[in-house]
Amino acid sequence: MVGRLRRGVAAVLLGLLLAGCATFPDDGPRDWREKIEGQGELGGPPTIPEPTDPRQPPAQGGGQSEPGDEPPAPNGCVDPDPLVVATCLEPIGAIAVLPDAETALVAERATGRVLKVKKDVEPELIATVPVAATGGGGLTGLVLSHSYDEDQLVYAYVTTPSDNRVVRIAAGEPPKPVFTGIPRGATNNAGALGVDIDGSLLVATGDAGGPDSPTSLAGKILRIDTLGRPAKGNPDPSSAVLSSGLRSPGGICVDPITTLAWVTDHTGVQDALHLVVPGPLPAPAWTWPDRPGVAGCMAQPGVVAIAQAGSASLFVLRPTETGGFTGEPEVLLKDTYGRLSAAALAPDGLLWLGTVNKAGGKPVSSDDRVLRIQPPAGGGASWA
Repeated sequence: MVGRLRRGVAAVLLGLLLAGCATFPDDGPRDWREKIEGQGELGGPPTIPEPTDPRQPPAQGGGQSEPGDEPPAPNGCVDPDPLVVATCLEPIGAIAVLPDAETALVAERATGRVLKVKKDVEPELIATVPVAATGGGGLTGLVLSHSYDEDQLVYAYVTTPSDNRVVRIAAGEPPKPVFTGIPRGATNNAGALGVDIDGSLLVATGDAGGPDSPTSLAGKILRIDTLGRPAKGNPDPSSAVLSSGLRSPGGICVDPITTLAWVTDHTGVQDALHLVVPGPLPAPAWTWPDRPGVAGCMAQPGVVAIAQAGSASLFVLRPTETGGFTGEPEVLLKDTYGRLSAAALAPDGLLWLGTVNKAGGKPVSSDDRVLRIQPPAGGGASWA
């Protein structure tokens, strides 16, 4: 049966599960260890250094700014920082970059607004999705259809007064339900969306403040098609559930080359990064006992970059093809743009980030903002 499955993330990871367990560093979770690097530069996107090759002398310069460099200060909604794409938004729940790589759709968590943003262009309202932004919920997930060039469809994860759900957004039409009935509670309503390489939707759901139950859609990773049906290759063909064991997910991301999928989570005692596998999630691949507020993530060969709200930084890990890690983690953009939330990889290889400074941070006049930066390179990947 496995040989007939598509090359989706779930299929590849199911093969890994059947072959044994994915390989994790030291057979257990890795704790956070801070290593602060350069914080960006004024003249262009900041770069994140490659792991040091002990056989070579350390690189000199490398385009990095000196510690303490800060972006130019905004004046009202005008932000001279070249990395800032859009300003004066409400706290950002998710970002989906359009195929032109210059434009993105941005979801405001509490207002339910979906805006089209582009550098030096006034944001354009695309849709408003009714949301109940309580218990950490609201509009917290946004992805493009796998065939967006043809169908122009967008999918969102939202909290309503009665449930959490996935909806479809089409130009000129009200949002339409795709998958409903995900439990809503007093807490842990946030969810996240990703796209499998075969076009299936990956849906990370919070536990809604309740205990983990195998019959509930809460605290799960669901894998569905764009009509809301269980995707082909799920462990149980009749069920949308791919994995279980989440509490309050912050983001989910898929490496398009290795097909590994990652999900961030807040467990209550620590923040965690999980490698997604079918069935119960294994021990975290990485943990943060100090709970820095892990949020959206981006995955490419040799790199997983994680936006962090509480610690106001971008955390970078370098995974192997089996889910372990090499080298030391790196902390970037520390306190440069404040609380980072959403993260999305653009077709040109740049990384888009959103902030949530109006929600518990120290906002400047141009917050909340959308950023576009040069992400880390790793594993032989080529970046624009």
